[in-house]
Amino acid sequence: MAAWSSRKLLRDVFLKRGVLNRFSSGRGFSSAPENAPKIGYYSKKGRLFTGATLGLVIAGGAYVSTVDEATFCGWLFSATKLVNPLFALMDAEFAHKLAVSAAARCWVPREKRPDPSILGLEVWGRKFSNPVGLAAGFDKNAEAVDGLLGMGFGFVEVGSVTPVPQDGNPKPRMFRLRNEGAVINRCGFNSEGIVAVAKRLGVQHGKRKLDETSSTSTNSNNEVKHGGKAGPGILGVNLGKNKTSEDAAADYVQGVHTLSQFADYLVINVSSPNTPGLRMLQGRKQLKDLVKKVQAARDEMQWGEEGPPPLLVKIAPDLSKEDLEDIAAVALALHLDGLIISNTTISRPDPVNKNPLASETGGLSGKPLFNLSTNILKEMYILTRGRIPLIGCGGISSGEDAYKKIRAGATLVQLYTAFAYGGPALIPQIKAELAACLEKDGFKSILDAVGADCR
Repeated sequence: MAAWSSRKLLRDVFLKRGVLNRFSSGRGFSSAPENAPKIGYYSKKGRLFTGATLGLVIAGGAYVSTVDEATFCGWLFSATKLVNPLFALMDAEFAHKLAVSAAARCWVPREKRPDPSILGLEVWGRKFSNPVGLAAGFDKNAEAVDGLLGMGFGFVEVGSVTPVPQDGNPKPRMFRLRNEGAVINRCGFNSEGIVAVAKRLGVQHGKRKLDETSSTSTNSNNEVKHGGKAGPGILGVNLGKNKTSEDAAADYVQGVHTLSQFADYLVINVSSPNTPGLRMLQGRKQLKDLVKKVQAARDEMQWGEEGPPPLLVKIAPDLSKEDLEDIAAVALALHLDGLIISNTTISRPDPVNKNPLASETGGLSGKPLFNLSTNILKEMYILTRGRIPLIGCGGISSGEDAYKKIRAGATLVQLYTAFAYGGPALIPQIKAELAACLEKDGFKSILDAVGADCR
């Protein structure tokens, strides 16, 4: 009688959860509908298979229930490595869209483990749980902010966003150089435009505020709270100009007026090699005039206690010493809040120059960019005397790479190409390796290590 009751209880549980269909609701788990063919339906093999399957489900569920959350979370991130080879078989841009779509639907692992305390830091009055961010270009239209932050990035930068929707350059425009760990792209600011992005960020901002209100009573007063306007992490919005626009400043100002209310920081992108004439805005006079207009547009808006979002400029790695000096002078004179170093390069350093795809027009990202961008980063840290926060971007694929960027002067770092190749499992790996590097050299925090190689 007890055995029969146990079977009935299990049957009812699985029926409620949808594991068993309506034809399995009769006597026993292997009952057939009245008018179903009887041949083989009650075969011994069928009953054994059904019993074994249910046994595995029950046993597996029981085992998982005994595993702590951190271990289970680690399993989920490791499991994503099994999917990476499938993405490698797809067209590069299609794989990119699929990855963004998966993150938008939260079909990606969510980090439940706390970041190592040594990685926490405060920049611009914002608290980052870790300094590892996702660079602009991955989530161009702010479709997957929640899913991406949930994977454990300390911050995510969306965009570049243009005022008016534009398709970008003709396809194909994205090329993998797998052996070199690199990508060449000439997308050209393909964007759904600021209105579409503002709608998405507005919805998320509202949800964030609602969650904050509902959780206020449950949080202790002395709890350290990380995150910003988008949720658990910090959100940056990267602004671009339309290809056919004749007034670049007006485009960036429009982006500020529409999107700054949702951003924890803003970026003026003047360094993409795929928009004609854009890099000319890095000249001393042009950059000074542009930054002044964008700062004025931001400051004329009404802000609460937290004040306006910090304004950064993203620069190219293909700059001369004189160019860097001019940019540093403008940044210091106008009290710019930060610089991102760097965008993609139009050069083709070893070993990329031996790849047949090296002749493709566009910006190169990934491992071959690491040395070039890190040298520019170090030079800019020295030129700005460490007074301006720098974000190191370009070729990071490990915690050691991130550590080298920080020692060269970066306060924060960003990934893109390595994440495209390595997937979600790379995020906790880099954070763990970075924490180990800091501890090995005796640093007690990220800020202690910033610019260590420049002292």
